[in-house]
Amino acid sequence: MNLLSTKPLSMLLACVLSMLPVIAGADTLERVRASNTLTLGYLPDFAPFSTRVGDKANGYAMDLCLKIADQVKTELGLPSLQVRLEAIKIAEEVSAVSSGRIDILCTPTAATLERRKSVSYSIPVYTAGLSAVVHKHSPEALIKVLNGEVANDGPTWRATINNGLARQTYATAEGGVTEQWVRQQMRLLGVIATLVTVKNNDDGIKLVADGKADAFFADRILLKSRIARDYPNGELVVLGRIYEYAPASMMVERGDEDFRLLVDTVLSEMYRSGEIEQAYDKYLGGISDSAKKLFSAYALP
Repeated sequence: MNLLSTKPLSMLLACVLSMLPVIAGADTLERVRASNTLTLGYLPDFAPFSTRVGDKANGYAMDLCLKIADQVKTELGLPSLQVRLEAIKIAEEVSAVSSGRIDILCTPTAATLERRKSVSYSIPVYTAGLSAVVHKHSPEALIKVLNGEVANDGPTWRATINNGLARQTYATAEGGVTEQWVRQQMRLLGVIATLVTVKNNDDGIKLVADGKADAFFADRILLKSRIARDYPNGELVVLGRIYEYAPASMMVERGDEDFRLLVDTVLSEMYRSGEIEQAYDKYLGGISDSAKKLFSAYALP
């Protein structure tokens, strides 16, 4: 073999190998350093977690994210680092993070295996509780079943559940863990009903208010916030029952352990110092004893 002919190949291999670290691992902090900008993404109409106010944003998640931004400034030695806020749509959550368009999604979301193929998550910052909103004039049988007021005593219980839930129209946000849960429950109980998916919580709540859906399922705190804001006359009711709990976290780029470690360190310190509890009291209406126990479990040592 002519040794001279291998030189171009060797040069090509060297170029490819030199690119591997860039391709294989995300480096949010270096990207932030190079641009002198940290981009905080958020869902603009998710009170009390994140709400757009003019060119700014506030809420529980935004307070936490700003603390993370302060630590990034310290870590990089860039006190004049620009912190940019970018409102995104629900459908853009994963792609905005995975593409590097935003450096972190502040609004907490529940992790799924499908999402984790594209992004990673911080430690939990909130425990979501799945509940439902109904119209105050909804059938008593439906409300009783949704509230869990039917005794669990075998076949009679199952039949009563079906009678209360069948031939109704339910709604949930499209593509999330809530939709998966509702569909699973309908299959397990053999309920013949209609499930409608919507783009956001406002659309789902409006379906119930307009009589086009019998119940809309979503996080209880989000539901209560929306009802208090848009339907203060009492025509809609958020049920007291919580069907499922799910830890919700901030979304970060997949494979970037350095940035994820920074985020988790800030959040863990906020848990231990009581700062998260203060933010919880400020935006989420106070913290329960069970939530306090989860705080100590979520914080990393």
